[in-house]
Amino acid sequence: MLGLYLSVPFCRSKCTYCNFASGVFPASHHDRYIARIEQDLIAVRKRAKHSGAQLPQAVDSIYLGGGTPSLLSPTLFRRLFTSLRREFAVLPTAEITVECAPGQLEPAVLETLAECGVTRVSFGVQSFVDREAKSIGRLHNRAIALEDIRRVQAAGINDVSVDLIAGLPGQTLDSWYESLGALAESGVDHASIYMLEVDDESRLGRELLVNGGRYRAKEVPGDDLIADLYTEAIAYLAGHGLAQYEISNFARSGSESQHNLKYWRRQPYLGFGLDAHSMLRTHAGATLRFGTTDDFDAYLESPGWSEPRRLDREEEMDEAWFLGLRLNEGVSLAALRGEFSASAVREFLSTIAELEDDNLLTFVGGDRVALTARGRLLSNEVFGRFLAEPAVA
Repeated sequence: MLGLYLSVPFCRSKCTYCNFASGVFPASHHDRYIARIEQDLIAVRKRAKHSGAQLPQAVDSIYLGGGTPSLLSPTLFRRLFTSLRREFAVLPTAEITVECAPGQLEPAVLETLAECGVTRVSFGVQSFVDREAKSIGRLHNRAIALEDIRRVQAAGINDVSVDLIAGLPGQTLDSWYESLGALAESGVDHASIYMLEVDDESRLGRELLVNGGRYRAKEVPGDDLIADLYTEAIAYLAGHGLAQYEISNFARSGSESQHNLKYWRRQPYLGFGLDAHSMLRTHAGATLRFGTTDDFDAYLESPGWSEPRRLDREEEMDEAWFLGLRLNEGVSLAALRGEFSASAVREFLSTIAELEDDNLLTFVGGDRVALTARGRLLSNEVFGRFLAEPAVA
């Protein structure tokens, strides 16, 4: 089965924490952009054949991310889903997710999403505390966010996800519990909890790196408090029926994001649009990765994806570790032995033992290795230890 990801980079305003390839564009750009995606949809099978890639026909997950995909018009949504179903066999049971910003989901768009078979809406709330949402450039308040969740559920789209960020300017443990409480009371069945990323790809991140004060950077909590917020969220959400299944993701039983699971389980997916990434397999089972430019104008004029890069066995093993360990279910050593070799897995046993002694890894179910609670906080350190191992035999 294949997953499809479609990047829709349009925003009403650019949030201070955002490091995605997205921005504020006039509505006149929307039609041209969707037409560009439609060209890639038509050309993809020829391109896959040229690259020696297997391209499954059946699609069981579609994810529209952004940006704010809900800014597209009903006409463009209908065009896009018609094109998707013309070029691929989208299963009737497919999980179809659309990201939305609270306060930016028009009634006609919501009606169209339901008509087009959307099964899940993911809201980038980030905070239910009004002053925190305002501080990062969000255009909604708590009341608007809760009302939009209710509207989506009333429209028959029962799977709703909410994103929150730990580490926003001015955030405290009390205000964090306020957001977590609103999330739990909303009745959503999925949540994503992200710790604030600090890099030079966002305005807030750049201020933090240079110790600046714009965007309330000096009010960003310290690392220890951010770690505490994350840890508290895990326990709080578990107590309200949302169990952690991946480092940043929580769900009621059966409501896990099937599309995102493809990334962590190294299953094939195709990305369309700006700064979209793809992973397919060759007929011999090797991994191919490729993507598109993150420059909007260049994307509109580009011939499509970059030339696929075939991963070597060491890179594939690295991915098996650092993607698989993101999941609470962990990594099956038996599965690794089957995909690679017993000797290849043996090379990592000493690293596993060291990380186990450091309370960063643990064995679950006998043959599976998973991050501990401490390991999830220090996951980059764990992943780095695996990447330092010798080449796969």
